[in-house]
Amino acid sequence: MSAETDAVSTSAYSSPAKSLGDPGITPLSPSHIAKDSDADDAVEQLFLVVVAIDFGTTSSGYAYSFTKEPECIHVMRRWEGGDPGVSNQKTPTTILLTPERKFHSFGYAARDFYHDLDPTESKHWLYFEKFKMKLHTTGNLTMETDLTAANGKKVKALEIFAYALQFFKEQALKELSDQGGSDFENTEVRWVITVPAIWKQPAKQFMRQAAYKAGMASPENPEQLIIALEPEAASIYCRKLRLHQMIDLSNRAPVNGYSPSDTIGTGFTQGKEHVRRNRQSRTFMVENVIGEIWSELEEGDRYIVVDSGGGTVDMTVHQIRLPEGHLKELYKATGGPYGSLGVDYEFEKLLCKIFGEDFIEQFKIKRPAAWVDLMIAFESRKRAAAPDRTNPLNITLPFSFIDYYKKFRGHSVEHALRKSNVDFVKWSSQGMLRMSPDAMNALFKPTIDQIVQHLSEVFDKPEVTNVKFLFLVGGFAESPLLQQAVQSAFGSRCRVIIPQDVGLTILKGAVLFGLDPAVIKVRRSPLTYGVGVLNRFVEGKHPPEKLLVKDGTRWCTDVFDKFISADQSVALGETVTRSYTPAKPSQLVIVINIYSSEQDNVSFITEPGVKKCGTLRLDLTGTDASVPNRREIKTLMQFGDTEIKAMAVDVATSKSVKVGIDFLNY
Repeated sequence: MSAETDAVSTSAYSSPAKSLGDPGITPLSPSHIAKDSDADDAVEQLFLVVVAIDFGTTSSGYAYSFTKEPECIHVMRRWEGGDPGVSNQKTPTTILLTPERKFHSFGYAARDFYHDLDPTESKHWLYFEKFKMKLHTTGNLTMETDLTAANGKKVKALEIFAYALQFFKEQALKELSDQGGSDFENTEVRWVITVPAIWKQPAKQFMRQAAYKAGMASPENPEQLIIALEPEAASIYCRKLRLHQMIDLSNRAPVNGYSPSDTIGTGFTQGKEHVRRNRQSRTFMVENVIGEIWSELEEGDRYIVVDSGGGTVDMTVHQIRLPEGHLKELYKATGGPYGSLGVDYEFEKLLCKIFGEDFIEQFKIKRPAAWVDLMIAFESRKRAAAPDRTNPLNITLPFSFIDYYKKFRGHSVEHALRKSNVDFVKWSSQGMLRMSPDAMNALFKPTIDQIVQHLSEVFDKPEVTNVKFLFLVGGFAESPLLQQAVQSAFGSRCRVIIPQDVGLTILKGAVLFGLDPAVIKVRRSPLTYGVGVLNRFVEGKHPPEKLLVKDGTRWCTDVFDKFISADQSVALGETVTRSYTPAKPSQLVIVINIYSSEQDNVSFITEPGVKKCGTLRLDLTGTDASVPNRREIKTLMQFGDTEIKAMAVDVATSKSVKVGIDFLNY
């Protein structure tokens, strides 16, 4: 088919918006935006229950609510094998595969089983933890990206994520079936999975693909799964807060810092939430009202949600739109890898300083289970750090650490500590590292400084003036050190609010989002999207190397025709429409390539950073030849939750083709 040779397409595809030449179509009309009337006619499926999964870097959990009883949110049953000093409803995000690479266990069960294996055996098992960060840090994520297990072996990331989601799917369905007394079907569930707002599009799409692989939904039935952004979920929950469900840091009179009786931490232990206990699962009553704090907000008021988790910190600025109290995202999500993992990393650096990097590296490889143990011991002490603490924190060193160190170095751990000049870490005779509170606080400092620094930059943006509240949410928000730092840096500019049970805020908000996805009205597009077109060549305006002469017409090739710019506001479900016509009237196969870029101003698809992320191929062979000589091809892009759908329609014959924007497979 010679018609196709007109479209020359090259380029490997991976992210939101860039590309290389396709001389196939040329704009027909001035750009215009049309509301898609069909968007609202979508048949709403009736799900009996919404289950939200908070798939975290360090810990994960799920919660659910029955659509006929939306004011009750049930947080999953308590799990077996919690840690001393860490009580929560979530389970560690750890997964264990057998030596044959089959799923074995998840969470505490995976960790404990791995830990109890004999070292000769354990090196054949594949143990993964904190693997979610890989999606944030991998630049060119694809379906083939690998994860590395504790023993150094590699497994496809998609498989691990699918195993984890499948595990949660089975746990949740089992709990629902136990509660209802009859088997619950997957088709009766709407699933919500939360991801950081700052993740790039490929990572968000990757989560959806993993969920399809886990059998939660399918490409044929995509609306069964919603990918929710973590700070948005938190925002939705914060709207429902009553005064007794949060701690307003600005109301505390800090007496030289914080008086011990009034440590912020104590506020978390007993949230006066209405809790119904039910077979170990906890049910939170969410009153169908706007909370008191929220009722102080007026039309146009702004607030910041700072979601600080294990891996990333996400900041989103929202504005209220009355009367319904819909949320509008004012400033695109920003943040970075400043989660509480940074504190673990500082602890590891401290150990390297005392015992030598060579030893720590070897120890992690040779005794992976003991290393996990040491980090668990650190975790519970990390949670005990507070601004006003005066007594030291003791961290138990596993016996195999002490033993292996003696073999490795030929002298004792005690000797290493004496020799290391790290004066605020001592050896206690019970086999523990004794850290002064200052030493512990120093481990938090780099991470907390980055969060405060980043927040300051956000506060300085013109879109972010007059912020009334700062909601501090996520697991790391439980840290009194972080709370104090945020309050002292920003308490004079806005009220700093922390919900009770802050580690479950996102989970509960995600359930509310699944019950009413329409609550988020406007988002900022993270990327610029457009298609590759030909324009009439204008001397002096277009670069000469882009000139293409066809049938006597001079075309400028590789032009990027923009649909939407990065950071532009997009209402969910909004459709942007453009009209094109084939550059050659006789052309019967029309290929439209869609590109994305992180830059706002893109002129050509050949610019650096422009990536191809979709192709619409409209085949018009066999259609009536009496079509007008300027055939109009309408191209539409609809912006959904984390998905963007594109469609091309031949106006004369109504023939159409659809495609989902794809950042992983090009």
